[in-house]
Order: sequence, then structure tokens, then C-alpha cells
Amino acid sequence: MIINTGQRTDIPAFYSEWFVNRLKAGFVLARNPYNPQRITRYRLTPDVVDVIGFCTKNPAPMLPHMDLLRPFGQYWYVTITPYGRDIEPHVPNKLRVLESFRRLSQIAGVNSVGWRYDPILISEEWPVQRHIKAFEYMANALRGYTKTAVISFIDLYEKTKRNFPEAKTVSPADQMILGKAMAEICDRCGMTLRPCAEGNALAPFGADCSGCMTAAMYEQAIGQRLKIPSRAPARKACACYLGGDIGAYNSCGHLCRYCYANYDAETVRANLKAHDPQSPLLIGHVMPGDEIRDADQESWKDYQIALEI
Repeated sequence: MIINTGQRTDIPAFYSEWFVNRLKAGFVLARNPYNPQRITRYRLTPDVVDVIGFCTKNPAPMLPHMDLLRPFGQYWYVTITPYGRDIEPHVPNKLRVLESFRRLSQIAGVNSVGWRYDPILISEEWPVQRHIKAFEYMANALRGYTKTAVISFIDLYEKTKRNFPEAKTVSPADQMILGKAMAEICDRCGMTLRPCAEGNALAPFGADCSGCMTAAMYEQAIGQRLKIPSRAPARKACACYLGGDIGAYNSCGHLCRYCYANYDAETVRANLKAHDPQSPLLIGHVMPGDEIRDADQESWKDYQIALEI
């Protein structure tokens, strides 16, 4: 099966000690965000976990512990955007993140690391041409360290509207200009541009619109075919296969203003205080009345067919 760590929070950046403890313990507990008293226990052992998926803005805290991940397949997305602290208050210096990305790629392998440049937002400070220039700089810095660059245009979720009221959608015309330029940059840098849940509009420019965390990408990362059971997508426009998520909403300390996973800064600070690196739960502890059930887990590897990488 696939374990996902990054759709609700940033575990490598803020909870690496906790995650290391869970790997050593061989299991983790995850609360259902829509039914908090229901908890799922996942085994974190390579006989049933084929791939662990990460999405982070700062992989550096996990780099000293990569040996613990060697028994597992893994796929990492590292988000690197050019915004300042007015939009991404607690994201580390981007030059440091670029260097961490390169180190991660050297350890995990080029097929196991992708770059996300998202969300893209347009403003007086961040016009189209400035984005193209920033994207080209980063693509050149990551040349040879990844084959994948993901973009998406900002979605105005209710949480985003509340925390970032001046944000505006990107016009279709600007999306076409950006998509064409970024696809050309990716082609020069040995990368494939993958729009995230943006339809097929950028396909004529050479973009791969099939999804950004698909079964095929997991297979490429581990060099093994997977017999993945069918599952409804997380979003109508999303083709990705996300797997069991062990994260928790309202717990990412980056506090990016466009974030869909945080309600507000006060809730995040309260959850950060409730975090215990020794707990099997990311936030808090098991409480009276909680119902714990074991996840149905099995390996999906097809040992009869190996990929030619």
C-alpha cells in the first residue's frame, strides 16, 4: 500500500523526530479529520508499505535519518516558490531549500524526487514575467536532480479567502503564457511539466496532464509494477493516487497565506503545543472513547514484472 504524509501538513519540516520514532516503532495512528474519535492504525513496515509519499517545503530535518527510509519505496515532492515572508512567513531561505533538494535527490534518487512550483498567484509584486524568470532560475538550479516540475494556479478555498483576502485567480490568458514558457524551460532542463488538477489546457505545449502523484510515478520511483486497487480521486480534477494519509490538518507551521490545510494561525499554534514526539498520534494522545481500528494493508507489488529504469 501507499502511505501519504503530506496532504494535511508538512511532516518532514516540523515533525521529523516524531516520524523517526514512528518508523522505529513500526506503526502510526491517524485521526479521521471528519470523525475525530475514529483512529486508524497503520503498520509502517516494508512488507505492507510499498511507497511513502512526502510533500514538504523543507526536507532538511529528515536528511540525517534517510537510512530509516531505505527499506521503503519513497517519493518526495519539495515545494519551492519564490515568495517572501509576506506570503510564506516561516518557509526557510529558498537557496537553502534548493540545496536540501539536491542532497535529497542524491540520497533518494532522481526518480524519487519532484519539484513543485505552486500555487502560482499573480499580483503587482508577482507579475507573469517575474514568475517565468524565477521558475527558470530554479529549474536551472535543479537540472539533473529531478525529472518532474509541477505547477498549479491558486485555488480560492474558503480558508484561503479568509487568510489571504487580496489573492485573485489567475486568468486563462496568463495561465497559457505561463504554461507555455514553463514547459519550454522544463524541456531545456530535462524535466516534464505536470499541471496539478488544471485540466488538459497545457498539453499542446508538451505538459503531461495525467496527474502529479500517479501510480506510474510511484512505479518509476521504486522500479516495480504495482497492482493498485481502483479508488475514487481525492478531487474531481485530480488523477493522483494519494493513499492513507497520516497527517493532521491545522498543524503546518509554515503558515503560508494561501494554504488550504490550516484554518488559522491560532489553531495551528495550539496544535503545535499539543504535539508530543513520543505519541503515536501526530497531535495529542489517544483519549477515552477513541475507537482504534487496524487499516487493511497489503503489499501491491507485482513481483512477476519489474520495470526497466
